[in-house]
Amino acid sequence: MTDVHFRSATALAAMIRNRDIGAEELLDHYLARVEKYNPALNAIIFTQIDKAREKAQAADAALARGDDVRPLHGVPMTIKESYDWGGSPSTWGIPANRENYADEDAVAVQRLEAAGAIVFGKTNVPLLLADWQSFNEIYGTTNNPWDTSRTPGGSSGGSAAALAAGLTSLEIGSDIGASIRNPAHYCGVFGHKPTYDIVPLRGHLLPGVFAGADISVGGPLARSADDLSVALDILAGADGVDATGWRLELPAPRKTSLRDFKVGVMLDSPVCAQDDRLTAQLQKTVDALAKAGVTVDMNARPDIDMARLNHVYLLLLRAATGVRIGDDIFAEHVKSAAARDADDWIYRAYIDRGVTLYHREWWGLHNERTAMRARWADYFKEYDLLLCPSAASAAFPHDHEGERPDRMIQVNGKAEPGTDQLFWAGMSGVVFLPSTVAPAGLTEEGLPCGLQIVGAHLEDRTTIEFARLMEQELGGFAPPPGYD
Repeated sequence: MTDVHFRSATALAAMIRNRDIGAEELLDHYLARVEKYNPALNAIIFTQIDKAREKAQAADAALARGDDVRPLHGVPMTIKESYDWGGSPSTWGIPANRENYADEDAVAVQRLEAAGAIVFGKTNVPLLLADWQSFNEIYGTTNNPWDTSRTPGGSSGGSAAALAAGLTSLEIGSDIGASIRNPAHYCGVFGHKPTYDIVPLRGHLLPGVFAGADISVGGPLARSADDLSVALDILAGADGVDATGWRLELPAPRKTSLRDFKVGVMLDSPVCAQDDRLTAQLQKTVDALAKAGVTVDMNARPDIDMARLNHVYLLLLRAATGVRIGDDIFAEHVKSAAARDADDWIYRAYIDRGVTLYHREWWGLHNERTAMRARWADYFKEYDLLLCPSAASAAFPHDHEGERPDRMIQVNGKAEPGTDQLFWAGMSGVVFLPSTVAPAGLTEEGLPCGLQIVGAHLEDRTTIEFARLMEQELGGFAPPPGYD
């Protein structure tokens, strides 16, 4: 069982149920790998080993007694640093939050542990969860296991890196700007951004904040599509006062065979350059899906101006994240926004204007978004899915100079604004749609890439099922070299 660490969480749960391995034995196996490989990756940045060991021993004892077991019984896992986990700090990479130790678990953590999972550590994030790199003053920099000179993505970068290197079995991240989808793509694992608001985010908020943010969702990362499905079943559902009456019943997958799916494909963007090597690999994947029987339409699009959708997304994104800033910085944005020319729409202009939107302006954008949601619904009457990239390129080299809005990435040998590729985050995110990222092989330079699978509102099971069928047909997760 030399490859036990790369097996799916569902396979590991079956091994524990069948007594092929014990929960404590499996925990020790992962801890040994963390000790060996984590120093070079810096993916897991906090552990509570005694707490996890006690739970693992209890899981083994329950199995020995013949107690009923739960879906993830005894399976060790880690969680994104921003989720509250009793006895651990939730800093969001903010130095002032070093001592923000949680007294209780986030709802998501409660549900995972109630399903039998054993949380043993936390994984790294960028400052304020606001980068496609994962570095901060508290915990340092996380590296991509495929190439440690490159980013693993962000903000759930530690999550994806730990999964890809076989340091954990399952992860939970969060996503407002591709923070689940981007790291899954960069590290070659699976990730699912759920339909907005079906996974509770209580316990994934900054101190003193009680209201969730627009667009932001929580969801799983894993090494198999089956794991995404199991995790979503565990995580999704009403919380708090809503649970008094609301019940979530996600529809079954639309189709259960690749040959029955009809999909649109969109591999280029009206607002950002696309790396030819990434596009070529994604096209190769689409061609293989077509050969497997998927009905593919390379021209199918919802009846939406995609550049306008991106404009609406960036303003609503910056409005949502702008509530985190202090009064002094807010005043600077007010001043900067007032000084900009009307036709100035560089990314910093979006920040200034989004942060300082009047509610009347916000509602106008929200109203426009709602009309776009109706057009997406029309699209999904004819097509089951839309397939697209997760980012503009494969993982790029670390670059911590200056601030994110000013950084550039290389696309086809030319420097392009890194924030342009937020288009692929917002196309589904701003309209609340579910999307799953599934591994889609390696680019010609040997870097992993993921195909983003966008589905209709609340049809999370359809996007995950397509990822599962794609995994069966084309292969899914492949370990990076050097982590045997």
